[in-house]
Amino acid sequence: MKMKSNKPRRVLSIFTLVMINVIAVDSLRTLPISAEYGTAAIFYYTLAAILFFVPTALVAAELATGWPKTGGIYVWVREAFGNKVGFLVTWLVWVYNVVWFPTIMVFLAGTIAYLINPALAHSKLYLLSTILILFWGATIINCFGMRISGLVSIIGALIGTLLPMFFIIILGVFWFTAGNKIQIHLTPYSIVPSIHSLKNLALLVGVIFGLVGMEMSAVHAEEVKNPQRDYPKALLYSTLIIYISMVLGSLAIAVVVPQKHLSLVTGLIDAFRIFFIHFNMQWMLPVIIFCILIGGFSGVSAWIIGCSKGLLVASRDGSFPAIFGRVNKHGVPVPILILQGVIFTLLCSIFLLMPTLNSSYWLLTAMTAQLAMLVYIGMFAAVIKLRYSQPDKPRAFKIPGGNIMIWLIAGLALLTCLCAIAVGFLPPSQFKTGNVFRYEAILVSGIAFFCILPLIIARFTKTTKPDEPAIGNL
Repeated sequence: MKMKSNKPRRVLSIFTLVMINVIAVDSLRTLPISAEYGTAAIFYYTLAAILFFVPTALVAAELATGWPKTGGIYVWVREAFGNKVGFLVTWLVWVYNVVWFPTIMVFLAGTIAYLINPALAHSKLYLLSTILILFWGATIINCFGMRISGLVSIIGALIGTLLPMFFIIILGVFWFTAGNKIQIHLTPYSIVPSIHSLKNLALLVGVIFGLVGMEMSAVHAEEVKNPQRDYPKALLYSTLIIYISMVLGSLAIAVVVPQKHLSLVTGLIDAFRIFFIHFNMQWMLPVIIFCILIGGFSGVSAWIIGCSKGLLVASRDGSFPAIFGRVNKHGVPVPILILQGVIFTLLCSIFLLMPTLNSSYWLLTAMTAQLAMLVYIGMFAAVIKLRYSQPDKPRAFKIPGGNIMIWLIAGLALLTCLCAIAVGFLPPSQFKTGNVFRYEAILVSGIAFFCILPLIIARFTKTTKPDEPAIGNL
């Protein structure tokens, strides 16, 4: 009898991989952050793409096709540095997503406010209660399993992300070509930002964070029909689409919303409102808000269960307490979902501690980005180590140029992450963050807590040997 092959079928076309990449990375939530830079957003997105975005995709593709096991970054780092370091990284992947949840939920709450009463978008009580209801509601839904989660996520991303993204770009183009007043300077000199103050670089962290996520799509690289030929092409097309959409989307907001009135929470809706009033399309505002809500909620719902998979594998691998490896009859890790819900609720208190909504929103964004950069440092270090420790391991896609090129690409990206971490501790000058000491104290203590806690857990958790096989599909 002919044995059935366990190798994944190579069925993904270039177009399919490009769509996966675009859906995984393109984000409406980060547009108001980069819009704060005005025309200089072109410079920062270009810099972030060269130093971080493209290297991430290339490195993740090599690792995913060499070690295509469930667990992603956990498996890659574990293979390079052992279980404990692998657990630390996968813990940080999970934690930075948990810290990210309040920012996307307050974005959704601010969007909902426009359907009820726009003034509510500035009420801390309304935002706090709404995001708690939305998050715990999505958590409860996930406890019953998501058989069609893949389809829901794709539909949500197409309707709630790509459609509004390209719509606001089109409106911005019409606004500009019609000769309407614009709120930024569009000159070649304005593209290069002023460096007279390091605080002007603080928002660069938000720009880089807006480009994370390409490693998720890279796990499909082994299913590409011809990885060595097609993946670089898909990477090029994806990079161009994401780069152009993020830059033009940011500029579309910046040209109509004055910087002094730009809100990191409602900036996108404010821009749509101005466009619709000018073009006599006010009836479109509820429609576009509804689309954004669909995209945002479906994305959060998918991430609530998605980001727990690495931690679940680590638990079953012996690197995390066994209780968190339990699943219900639907295969959902309920203990992990409850734990992230509790942490999420505690993090929401930041909205009450900071003086303004923008400062609270940015603080959580900065903390998320800092933790994410630590994860990518682990990934970039892992690909260098594995080139030497497991040079003969088959990789369907391998970055050409030998070890010199892997050092150049991964090393440059690693250095970029370190610089982003350093800059991220500076409060941005674009909006008030209140007492600098309190801002720094919350940021530093939060990052330190989330980094030290997994080390304490790992210290008292029995782990398996690093060379033991990973858990199978979940």
